[in-house]
Amino acid sequence: MNPETLAAGAAAVALPHDLTPFGMFMAADLVVKAVMAGLIAASLVTWVILVGKVLELGALGRAARRGAAVVAQEAGMAGLALHSRLPRPLALMLTEISEEIAQTGIGNASSGPVAGGLVERVRSRLARLEAAAGRRAMAGTGLLATIGSTAPFVGLFGTVWGIMNAFVGISESQTTNLAVVAPGIAEALLATATGLVAAIPAVVVYNHLARRTTAFRAEMTDLSEGLIRTLSRDLETGRLDAAALN
Repeated sequence: MNPETLAAGAAAVALPHDLTPFGMFMAADLVVKAVMAGLIAASLVTWVILVGKVLELGALGRAARRGAAVVAQEAGMAGLALHSRLPRPLALMLTEISEEIAQTGIGNASSGPVAGGLVERVRSRLARLEAAAGRRAMAGTGLLATIGSTAPFVGLFGTVWGIMNAFVGISESQTTNLAVVAPGIAEALLATATGLVAAIPAVVVYNHLARRTTAFRAEMTDLSEGLIRTLSRDLETGRLDAAALN
């Protein structure tokens, strides 16, 4: 028998034949292993962020809707201040309003330019509060964008490195036998697949959380606009009692 054929057969027998994903991972080069392990960790981070943010945004949205319902039920600012347990967004907004009224120093009922200026300053304060709430709601989601944009390239790096090693193995064995080539290339391509597994959910989750955050911001806007309308009515009718809000 040809010595070259014997050498190729021996090399094929020595190569691992476990081509399951776990088997290919264990047989991969150290660099390819590190790439795939990092991508798997990034994928786990994606799912952790999804669960945490869905729960967080759900709680924030419910609090904003409860606050809007409370504002709709009350005829004036003094009635809102009498509630013992207000939803957190509403309580924060009432605090901002009471601070602005105290700084304006209008006393009780007021109208005219002072009242108009007060409404605009309150609107500015509440807008800043809405923006801060929106930033907190999006905290952590930037990592998803990073994973979604970089994971395919990290996986591609692992693939390139693995294919380079496969070609080195071909050169050392001096044969192009498929049994020699296939395991190394399969391990390399697994890195690309792992990158896609990490990237695709990250992009989908990021877009979903962005939509949820936009909806939450809209609910916060509804709440703040309801408060501004209530404040404006109190100013026009002379029912605003600054002391009652403190």
